Amino acid sequence: MAIRWPLLVRRTHKWLALVVGVQALLWTLTGFYMVVVHIDTIHGDHLVHAPAARPFDLSGLAPPSKIVAAAPGASEIRLQRFAEAPVWRAETPDGPRLFDARTGAPLPALTESQVREQARRIYTGDGQIVSVRLLTKAPQEMQSRKPPYWQVEFTGWNRPTLYLSPQTGELVSRRHALWRVFDFAWMLHIMDYDERTDVNNPLLRVATWSAFAMALTGAWLLIWSFKRRKKKTA
Repeated sequence: MAIRWPLLVRRTHKWLALVVGVQALLWTLTGFYMVVVHIDTIHGDHLVHAPAARPFDLSGLAPPSKIVAAAPGASEIRLQRFAEAPVWRAETPDGPRLFDARTGAPLPALTESQVREQARRIYTGDGQIVSVRLLTKAPQEMQSRKPPYWQVEFTGWNRPTLYLSPQTGELVSRRHALWRVFDFAWMLHIMDYDERTDVNNPLLRVATWSAFAMALTGAWLLIWSFKRRKKKTA
């Protein structure tokens, strides 16, 4: 039995268009959202104050050698501020540690009240704190960051949430509604429904090649239809 190529190509094109068309629509809609909403807004830069650069009074500070002795294996020692007070920060094999810059004494892990104060200090909005939790398991929106960290959520339509380091109180990341929509759109766009990071996953490759095949079959049908019209005219 002879293969009726026009019929076979037409049916192949139809089913490819049906399957790929849905994903193509999602690519268009999610791509539109990611282009329209400014990336700085997505990152949440407007939610936190930019750190102010202020000089330190170096008189009366504990020498860095004292911090090195108290934090063996430290790869870096630097002076910074925490709660408006100068502190030494040591990068140790077990993570960052803070030391009182004047006495050299190690500072304990942050308490919930300190986390609340730090979150209010860096947050730019007027909303009240809804919840404060120390997380040991990463939520979906923080899969790329290794816990533990403090989660501080504020009131507001966009559910602004800050994540702070339990050792240093530094901002780990920020999340809000527009970021969460972007993350969901990114998942649909790259078709990674698990970790939302793999831009070369099998599903995306299959969809891409299917779209390419749909374009090829469509081009073939277009050329074939013109040739057929010419024959009928002759």
